[in-house]
Amino acid sequence: MSLENYRVETLGDFVGRELGVSEWVLVDQERIDAFAACTGDRQWIHVDVERAKRESPFGGTIAHGYLTLSLLASLAMEIGIVPKDAAAGLNYGLDKVRFMTPVKAGARVRNRVTLESAENKGGGRVLVKTTNTLEIEGEDKPALVAQTLAMLIA
Repeated sequence: MSLENYRVETLGDFVGRELGVSEWVLVDQERIDAFAACTGDRQWIHVDVERAKRESPFGGTIAHGYLTLSLLASLAMEIGIVPKDAAAGLNYGLDKVRFMTPVKAGARVRNRVTLESAENKGGGRVLVKTTNTLEIEGEDKPALVAQTLAMLIA
């Protein structure tokens, strides 16, 4: 991302503005299976392709909600939410998350990020809150909407 004048000291000027939209990323069965192996969440609706085709109301497997949530960080970094003059940006947590639409295996998603607030915490630290909307290609409703927090270190 290259928002003109987007720096730690000018974050306040960007509050309420969309910072950008990431590229599309594929959520395929391989990614879903890797997440299941990493987390131990092997519920059939995520990993049993044949059963999901037969029994799932979605016609196949779907990504874990937490897998879709975990994509936000890298996609937000792709957009450039940490200003280039910041020494670091640290995950500080979540204020609100709503899973709205399942992501079917093979779907592509992208993150749309809006800066909600930038609060100076002193000592060269700024707490930023963003709203992240994980859109699913071809779907009307997003996969999720989450307010994330990051501590920027100047």
